[in-house]
Amino acid sequence: MTGQRTAGPGAAGPNAYAARGDGVGGTVGVVGAGTMGLGVAQCLAAGGYDVVVVDPALGSAAGVAAARTRLRTELRQARLLRARHADEPVTRVVERISWTDRVAALHRAGYVIECAPERIPLKERIFGELDAACPPETVLASVTSAIPIDRLAARTRRPERVVGTHFMNPAPLKDGVEVVRAARTGAEALRRTLDLLATIGKTGIVVADGPGFVLNRVLMLTVNEAAEVLGQGTVDAETVDRLFRDCLGHPMGPLRTADLIGLDTVVDTLLVLFECTGDPRFQPGRTLRELVDAGRYGRKSGSGFHQYPRPSAGP
Repeated sequence: MTGQRTAGPGAAGPNAYAARGDGVGGTVGVVGAGTMGLGVAQCLAAGGYDVVVVDPALGSAAGVAAARTRLRTELRQARLLRARHADEPVTRVVERISWTDRVAALHRAGYVIECAPERIPLKERIFGELDAACPPETVLASVTSAIPIDRLAARTRRPERVVGTHFMNPAPLKDGVEVVRAARTGAEALRRTLDLLATIGKTGIVVADGPGFVLNRVLMLTVNEAAEVLGQGTVDAETVDRLFRDCLGHPMGPLRTADLIGLDTVVDTLLVLFECTGDPRFQPGRTLRELVDAGRYGRKSGSGFHQYPRPSAGP
């Protein structure tokens, strides 16, 4: 993704962020059209925002058509499980989203949420591009699973306007968001983030910065160890998850949770945690690596620790 700044500092206008009363303005950018990116875009559009989604795959008509089809499917499925915004036609929600492969298209966005794959060099490059493309008032948020937010902020000239917004998957069905305030994140950026989340029906829970923050610092160790127990033949996957459900009261066990996240994403997150902490406990175990090498990513591929219906074709 490439782009250059196409508007000056005043392009958004002095009152741009007062339009909705939430400190954000009417347009929000989303970088990444994968599972999380589309889920976040869906939440924003259903909440009444105009959304610009940026992804290299959206440079063709076929890529845009595939993304729209996936979004419509996800909207309909979400409405079967939750009534929020169910009175508004799906087509109207979809029409609030525009699609592009150019970061420069975000030159008027008041808030941008980055949802690219969990790779440190990729996210660092994207934050540099966003800093160049967006007005200086724009808050830049990351849905990173584990990368310290201050590391991404260091690639910008606005570290006080960089924050973490760790949405859970599937984003439209999860009410809580782990909001990460780095050492240089300003009070205004934090306020605007919490206001934005509130307007789309989410609750932001603020934590301090650090590799993996709170949730993934704990969860990824649990998944890695559960996978190793499985690989050693101690127990089967269904029993692992049943123990967590029936004995600990978890709604979903660690292996089904990993399948929902995507095992490739779990491995990427563990590798980031290992790089950032040096702790060998975060080295992905053999069982996880073998599943990913075999293309068994979880729900999105139809097979992971458990079996699932084959997903429909899409990018």
